[in-house]
Amino acid sequence: MTQTIGIIGAGLVGGATARLAIDAGYNVVLSNSRGPESIAKLVQGLGPSARAGTVEEAIDAGDIVAIPLPIGVFETLPADKFAGKVVIDQTNYYPEFWRNTELDNGELTSSELIQRHLKDAHVVKALYNLDWNHMYSNARPQGDPERTALPIAGDDAAAKQAVTQFLETVGYNVVDAGPLAESWRIEPNTEIYFWPYAPAIPDGLFEDEQKSYYLQHPVPPVSPETAAKMIADAERPSPIGGTLAAMPPAHVAIFMDQASENTINK
Repeated sequence: MTQTIGIIGAGLVGGATARLAIDAGYNVVLSNSRGPESIAKLVQGLGPSARAGTVEEAIDAGDIVAIPLPIGVFETLPADKFAGKVVIDQTNYYPEFWRNTELDNGELTSSELIQRHLKDAHVVKALYNLDWNHMYSNARPQGDPERTALPIAGDDAAAKQAVTQFLETVGYNVVDAGPLAESWRIEPNTEIYFWPYAPAIPDGLFEDEQKSYYLQHPVPPVSPETAAKMIADAERPSPIGGTLAAMPPAHVAIFMDQASENTINK
């Protein structure tokens, strides 16, 4: 029986996650806070394996439920509906957009914050540390020498196995970074976050040339051994959380372009 991935969040990352899942043979129920009608065009473009639904419908239908959302909206998620669900946490903590004292003080990781809210779900941090363009273009079949490895973290072994199987099916090797309490090792401002999964831009290019190069050029694969070493060698960032200034400039420029276009088209 074909599995279904429920996705809450139909933005750039949510759309890329849906496309990745569908190409790998999964069904997808895509949702957002504005209702199914607002994503009808996106779902139509994804083909017959996708349908739009409410947030509750995406949760109910999903064998795995992905939440590619800004972390600041986590409390709007209907926690009681997630009981027993495997949840892929694709959120990231960026204090310049939303601030939390517990996260700033290192009292818990961002995924522990999500798990605390979704107390009866099984949260796995995964598929969060590369952009929506390369999430799709970096995927490779089993055995391909260019196949790259992504980190995951979680407290439930069965949930981690379910997410590992999903990631391996859609095109990635997987490295286990441990429990959610250790997921700071793979959060923003650590070595494994984002930069290894983005192309290096040559010097001397104008902004439009940088964006074009960034989108068109492949990324060298990250081996499981390299990923494991980056995780093991990680030091907890201080201050905690990511910043746009620490991201690849071409990625930030493309993100701003897309955000502006989405605002205009709403």
